[in-house]
Amino acid sequence: QVQLVESGGGLVQPGGSLRLACAVPESIFNSHVMSWYRGVVPGKHREWVATTAHGVGTTYADSVKGRFTISRDNAQHTEYLQMNALKPEDTAIYYCNARAINSEYWGQGTQVTVSS
Repeated sequence: QVQLVESGGGLVQPGGSLRLACAVPESIFNSHVMSWYRGVVPGKHREWVATTAHGVGTTYADSVKGRFTISRDNAQHTEYLQMNALKPEDTAIYYCNARAINSEYWGQGTQVTVSS
């Protein structure tokens, strides 16, 4: 069973920063488009946050553009989401996603809470 493992969530004050990481099996990392999503309620609607595609570049939701940065470490098969200038409305469970034409995988999610 393919596992994507997120880490790096936690509690942070408004204006603070966090960096999320997603460890991905090598075969998946090299063949899938990598993204981050977030959701408030487990198992319910997930909002797209950002995507990085090898050789294509990165794209962001308007709500995070200029504050979040998605990146990938090809040697470590890890995807990152650097989150700066965090706002209370960024509070959510953040999920790592890997997608190809015929397959899609999700991580278990990591909680990010922005509160004073």
